[in-house]
Amino acid sequence: MTLLLGDVVRLRRAHPCGGDTWRIDRLGADIGLRCRTCDRHILVDRVALERRIVAFVERGDPALTAALEPDPRS
Repeated sequence: MTLLLGDVVRLRRAHPCGGDTWRIDRLGADIGLRCRTCDRHILVDRVALERRIVAFVERGDPALTAALEPDPRS
């Protein structure tokens, strides 16, 4: 599954604050998510997140994600 910085995803279960949409703000082995309702930040491992995603509400910018990834030629 391709995840981009800035993606907004809906997860299987709602956050305790009642929000169910999250913005992806960190990529790697652990994915950083920020609740769009209460602004809480959490880290979730990639495999668990891929199982929990129900839908993409909004897609992020591929150019932003590519700019932050390390150069594969180095």
